[in-house]
Amino acid sequence: MSEKNIRSLTCIVCPIGCALSVKEGEKSADGFPALTITGNRCPRGAVYAKEEIRSPKRVVTATCAIVEEANSITAGSGAAHRGMYAPRRVPVKTVEPCPKEKINALLADIYKTRVKLPVKAGDTVIADWQGSGINVVAVRALD
Repeated sequence: MSEKNIRSLTCIVCPIGCALSVKEGEKSADGFPALTITGNRCPRGAVYAKEEIRSPKRVVTATCAIVEEANSITAGSGAAHRGMYAPRRVPVKTVEPCPKEKINALLADIYKTRVKLPVKAGDTVIADWQGSGINVVAVRALD
């Protein structure tokens, strides 16, 4: 086996952070290479390494713009009306991890989304994004 077929990962499933080595073998019947995983202290590390090699996913965090009521802010008063430190965007995150190759498309849709206040933490901002089962929720309550 050449060194090109060995990947090093750090497991992120628990706080231990095991240093994993993943050796790729010949392709099996499912079309994926057989993987030999070492360095994990528990079975969760092996599961993490397989998913990270075969289908990496990430929880995505971003922000959405707030829809401003036309009559609530008079011209030139913007920050004074909201308060100097009042947020202008709602922080959001995906409930389910998103495949890495789809993250840019998801972010583009999140940035196009406008949220009307009030919003509570946990409120769904985008439901079942593109039929993927990925939901985007607010992570902070704003009035």
